Amino acid sequence: MSDNDKYVIRAGETSHGNFETDLTIERAGWEWSALGVLALPAGEAEQVNSGETELLVLPLEGSCTVTIADQTYELAGRESIWTGVTDYLYVPRNTTFEIKSDKGGRFALPAAKATVDLEPRYCPTEEVVTMVRGAGDCSRQVHNYSIGNELKPSHLLATEVYTPGGNWSSYPPHKHDEHTEQERQLEEIYYYEIRPAKNGTEGMAIQRIYPSPGKPIDVCAEVHSRDIVIMPYGYHGPSIAAPGYDLYYLNVMAGPAEDAQWMVTLDPHYSWINDELDPKDIDPRLPLFPLDN
Repeated sequence: MSDNDKYVIRAGETSHGNFETDLTIERAGWEWSALGVLALPAGEAEQVNSGETELLVLPLEGSCTVTIADQTYELAGRESIWTGVTDYLYVPRNTTFEIKSDKGGRFALPAAKATVDLEPRYCPTEEVVTMVRGAGDCSRQVHNYSIGNELKPSHLLATEVYTPGGNWSSYPPHKHDEHTEQERQLEEIYYYEIRPAKNGTEGMAIQRIYPSPGKPIDVCAEVHSRDIVIMPYGYHGPSIAAPGYDLYYLNVMAGPAEDAQWMVTLDPHYSWINDELDPKDIDPRLPLFPLDN
């Protein structure tokens, strides 16, 4: 029996006020990961309290100012997710802040339960680690905002992945649902956006999750822009972009380990595929825009 109804959260299901998405830890039914997406009309502001979570203010489209106490941070943002990387702000737990956008915009708030108190930190685009990963029809573009870069959070990991139409991401499938020398236990959120085709039509993607040892789960879902899939455990992948429609997803991950590392185990049934990929065979469509941040 499919678990789609349990782990797939459709666009708008958690919306309220200016939040078009508000996936709390409680709503997800786990312990660590959360995500908000705030859509601000021009000139409007929203006051937010981070509560027990640390989070990023990560512009998806547009610019904003973020005020914490008597300190104001200017985020230049970006025109859209399809035009470049963005600067962003780290906000620690138990912090009240205000986001204001003079021209309006959409701002992701990837979050994780924190266990230490850190300071707010502005992160320029120069600190975003960008790369093209995989090869052939497994080629994709990655932006690391809170994985292996200058930012050292308590538990939060956040990254963006861009997959050209027709390509597969998260492949070979992998898992991160136990703590070992090779792996970390991480709850994961996938938040999707799909680039409209040249004729303006809206597309789809496919997401798969299947059991890892001792952890039954079965998701095979058609996803659309602003849908979410939550992944508490299991092998996940592939994420498949339909031909003609580029796929974006924001990954939010967190777990109990204090070292905030992304460490995974590939499904041994498929791991041989990595040995067959030619690292020089990069999809010529990548990167989708210059990575000269």
